[in-house]
Amino acid sequence: MKWPGIADPYKRKKTFKFLAITAVIAISVGAASSILQGQVSQNDPLKVCINDRETPYKITATLELIIDGIKTPIPANINSGEDDGCKRTMYTLSDDGTIYVEWEEEYPFEIGHFLWMWDFPLREMDQSKSTVYVNDRESQSFINHQLQDGYHYEGVFTTKDYDSSKDTDFLPELER
Repeated sequence: MKWPGIADPYKRKKTFKFLAITAVIAISVGAASSILQGQVSQNDPLKVCINDRETPYKITATLELIIDGIKTPIPANINSGEDDGCKRTMYTLSDDGTIYVEWEEEYPFEIGHFLWMWDFPLREMDQSKSTVYVNDRESQSFINHQLQDGYHYEGVFTTKDYDSSKDTDFLPELER
């Protein structure tokens, strides 16, 4: 089988030249994009390490997670730098649900930012059946609710494959 542009030496040379130019352009665009993204992300508080930064903006909040009706512990040392030496802007030190937030200036940190940085499996949750409570009041912003110093957050999540009928067959309804 003869491929188009390969049998004739003139067309072959032209085809290879075109492929080489295309490869150089693609590699250049990829490298430039990576460098640009690196420069832009350098001051993104959700992506950087704060080990060597002055962080006067500090807040503390507590988070309680309930998944499918079961209280789920929040592990200690999330993003604290214990594992990889990179302390992030949002971290935990113990398993009591306290979230510490630090940054160079005031920033609108959200509860969803912490869940994202923790790799919480939000895609496995049924968001129409899940809610977030802030100081025992339901938040209209769900995970986009801004963290505030001293507030208590309670995330009540239901997984997509959870069968709620098995829990309510013989049990009284829980009151809030």
